[in-house]
Amino acid sequence: MIAARLRGRDELLGRLEEALQEAGGDGAQAFITVRQGEHTRFAGGRVHQPQAVEEVQMMVTVDRGGGAARVATSRLEDARATGAEALKRAAALAPGRSPAGGAAEALSGSFSHWHEDTAAWDAGARSQVASVAMALAQAAGATANGMLSKVLVEMATASPSGSAYVSATEAAATLLVRHGEGSAYRGDLARSVERMAVEEMVHAALAEAAAARDPEPLPPGTYDVVLGPLAVGDMLTFFGGLGFTGEAVAAGTGAVARRKGQPVASPLITVADDALSDEVGLPIPFDIEGMPKVRVPMLDRGRVGEAVFDLATARASGARTTGHAHIAREEAPSPTPANLILRPGSSSSAELIQGVDDGLYISRFHYTRMVDPEASTFTGVTRDAAFRIRGGRLAGPVASSRFTEEVLGILSRTDGVGSQLISQPIMNVWNGAASAPSLRVRGFRLGFR
Repeated sequence: MIAARLRGRDELLGRLEEALQEAGGDGAQAFITVRQGEHTRFAGGRVHQPQAVEEVQMMVTVDRGGGAARVATSRLEDARATGAEALKRAAALAPGRSPAGGAAEALSGSFSHWHEDTAAWDAGARSQVASVAMALAQAAGATANGMLSKVLVEMATASPSGSAYVSATEAAATLLVRHGEGSAYRGDLARSVERMAVEEMVHAALAEAAAARDPEPLPPGTYDVVLGPLAVGDMLTFFGGLGFTGEAVAAGTGAVARRKGQPVASPLITVADDALSDEVGLPIPFDIEGMPKVRVPMLDRGRVGEAVFDLATARASGARTTGHAHIAREEAPSPTPANLILRPGSSSSAELIQGVDDGLYISRFHYTRMVDPEASTFTGVTRDAAFRIRGGRLAGPVASSRFTEEVLGILSRTDGVGSQLISQPIMNVWNGAASAPSLRVRGFRLGFR
């Protein structure tokens, strides 16, 4: 397996310059994203399927005043041809017209979210962690499997108003421990591998799986619950569909368009898209349009706050871009929350559990799907370690159960917020992460269809 290496600022900005020379005009803009991942999987007592994957995308956009065209390639050597093709297509749609909309101030310069501890986390170091996890599990009569990843990230943008480049590291770990009929799951990701405390994850998962090995069926009912950080983070990944985007604002739908300033959650709840800190999630300073990211408070002490915008939806709504332009696989460009953080509180998980007389601890959700974005209704199942709480202490394990609930309803019935943030990826969002603590929630419906 060939170790990943950065392509570097000069190469990426050079390719963008080539593309813009062919694209021409004030309405041209281009970006390159690069992700080079090294992945170490382990299961069945051995490390297997080592993998190195490089994902490269260049996109050139030319706006000729209503005639906008985008052309993408994964071959950087085709930069000139990509720029020329974008210009050709845009000119055919609206020849000779000036770009639509006003200019915006792009971010210029070089930036870094680089951590040497992650860069040095090579296949040997990752395999050592995997071997320890599997050996400890085997000694306890359990099995452990998972994946440990190191990713090198680069992004470059260029337009007539400036160019920017950023490099970053990314570390991720997932671990599933099975013990009899019980299981426990841990996961985290960060720019710095040291912040994930991977060895602590292993020991915690082993202990939790052992405690969960003989789960009992759970009667349908409404329970007071403590939701683990992974369960809460799962809910955060739906925020983009609840009306916290410029698209929804322009269409007059969703939370920000219809309920801005209104209380929809507990005053303990503040959720923001915040890419300005290097401490949590996967921050990055600008978007694919070269616009600087700003902190966007979506829920501010329980009240509906702001939405994320790109240039197009900002123009349509009379707002300013927040630096959240994004394009996912097989999707049109749209503003997308990418570094969601639910502000932590001051309580430990044990203290949250102590506040429940008769209820449940749920470590995470699985197979969640949005049912009704306007009502924030989603459905899924509980998975892995779930326990009864009796008298403020964990009791016996319980089996998985289906639920249908409302994201904002859960947040409105929250009366305790944990202190530890755990991050997880947002599916199909480049450089996307949701970071959350545990929550104590009153009246969570389980087992009803």
